[in-house]
Amino acid sequence: MAAITYPRAMAFRVSAVWATRLSCAALLAVTFVLYMWGLDRNGWANAYYAAAVQAGTKSWTAFFFGSLDASNFITVDKSPAFLWVMEISARLFGFNYWSVLVPQALEGVATVAIVFVAVRRWFGPAAGIVAGAVVALTPVAALMFRFNNPDALLVLLLTAAMYATLRAAESGSTRWLMLAAALIGTGFLAKMLQAFVIVPVVILVYLLAGRPALAQRIKQLLIAGLTLVVASGWWVAVVELWPAASRPYIGGSQDNSLLNLVFGYNGFGRITGDEAGSVGGLGAIGSRWGITGWNRLFLSEFGGQVSWLIPAALLLLAAGLWFSWRGRRTDLARASYLMWGGGLLVTGAVFSFAQGIIHPYYAVAIAPSIGALVGSGSLELWKRRRDVRARLLLAGAVAVTAAWAYVLLDRSPDWYPGLKVAILVLGLVAGAMIAAGPLPGRALATAFAATALFAVLAGPAAYTLETVATAHSGAIPSAGPSLVGTAIGPGGTGGALRGRGGFGQPAAGALAPPQGGGGSFLQASRPGAALTAMLQASSGSFRWVAATVDANSAAGYELATGDPVMAIGGFNGSDPAPTLAQFQDYVSRGQIHYFIAGGMRGSGSGSASAIATWVSQNFTASSVDGVTVYDLTSPLR
Repeated sequence: MAAITYPRAMAFRVSAVWATRLSCAALLAVTFVLYMWGLDRNGWANAYYAAAVQAGTKSWTAFFFGSLDASNFITVDKSPAFLWVMEISARLFGFNYWSVLVPQALEGVATVAIVFVAVRRWFGPAAGIVAGAVVALTPVAALMFRFNNPDALLVLLLTAAMYATLRAAESGSTRWLMLAAALIGTGFLAKMLQAFVIVPVVILVYLLAGRPALAQRIKQLLIAGLTLVVASGWWVAVVELWPAASRPYIGGSQDNSLLNLVFGYNGFGRITGDEAGSVGGLGAIGSRWGITGWNRLFLSEFGGQVSWLIPAALLLLAAGLWFSWRGRRTDLARASYLMWGGGLLVTGAVFSFAQGIIHPYYAVAIAPSIGALVGSGSLELWKRRRDVRARLLLAGAVAVTAAWAYVLLDRSPDWYPGLKVAILVLGLVAGAMIAAGPLPGRALATAFAATALFAVLAGPAAYTLETVATAHSGAIPSAGPSLVGTAIGPGGTGGALRGRGGFGQPAAGALAPPQGGGGSFLQASRPGAALTAMLQASSGSFRWVAATVDANSAAGYELATGDPVMAIGGFNGSDPAPTLAQFQDYVSRGQIHYFIAGGMRGSGSGSASAIATWVSQNFTASSVDGVTVYDLTSPLR
């Protein structure tokens, strides 16, 4: 019987499939280790959200509404989907640092995986590896995928939505388009209107590149729009229809309305700067929260967080569209460039010109787009390197990235000073060799490709490793080393409000300084043993063991005691909740044991200041662990 033989091509395809799988596995394994390594050094990270997670493990009502305390006085100032992930983890594995932070790390790994899959599908596995590596090594990504803010889940959902849109364009499937809409809607439940920033891009890409006829595409988009409304609106409808007297106050709103929070403080107010209840910022310089303009993402606050490869991404976007522009309408390579390029440009523009609260870590939202553009564009040009135009464009991308890395690293001149020189030299040499012409021999070409890759990734990789090795806490974390001439440093951006977490100077008259210790506007309180023990004593007899002004102060006491603490005025201390009359009623009914002085008194309605004044005039103060405490069960006689 003759021996059975197999075609060589089949063997090649099998080996190529396994090579792709192994390279993807290696990428995700490295990302997993990077995001998990020493994760507990961040402690509770953002104590404000950690306290809400703790509350959600003790009360299903707190879980659903996103309450800061298990007695459901006030919610956090975001929609709660990102908390639900952590709360499920904490209910399964116990409430601790790891159960709170591991979900963010896994969301980061999943985001890298989706970018790899999306780019590999239309540009090949090598492009997918480069794209995924760029995302994984973006400093702000390493920061936020190890932190318990809403951004980790938001970025995962929006990245998946962009991929689903491309799959819908490829197949003409209404289901893929509905999935994209559902993912964006769920993103709304994680961080409200920021999720909708990519909606115009999704619509444009599908209208231009979807396979069905135009009328069918419009019909599909209308169905997707309905899906978006349902996915994002169901929770809003429940909260708005729920009797206000039997649910917690909506933190961040000025009238206990979720719609006020959605469209005001967390919505258009971020664009216009008209944010009722907001405090802090830089006064008249640009906006209250930073200098605005086309170059905002390249300045000190944002530059080292995310901008390393933005110039290359824009150049490669232009190159990709140039080489694919004459393709058929449904060309998926061009659709991919439009999808990721649109995400980068639209989101970047919103962050650059917004007059309201925009923090540097928000820039993690554009990391997947940067990675996808760099991965797809660089490999596309590498394959076309016999074309002098492709060579010059690729060489320019490498050179400009190396030069920009030199500028960013020079902002921390004492931090590994030789690194910026090495990157610049290697980048310029690699760029020159690429521009010179097709290199003779596969080995030499591979060597210079590897050199170019090192030059473009070494800077952000170094920042990322510094970020992973540094503990981060507070409300406004920051990636990378300290910058000369700024208050930005390891652990968070600086300023008078920072405490390793805040940034900027307070607007005149907006904030009063902490009184009596025990916490600040952007940093949680850290009570001593005696104060913690005092709060825990007889805690079962009270609905709230204590009340204090602003949520970060309350969060620290909650995490230390495990008991509910009333956050007067919500996150900023400026929400009109409770009123003085409501607080007096709580006290008269014996529902609050102590009032802890400190925190920040927001300008808001004056409720926080009125309550603090009333307490100081009617109850005796004592000092415990350096913190001023009033026993609300013992009025002055």
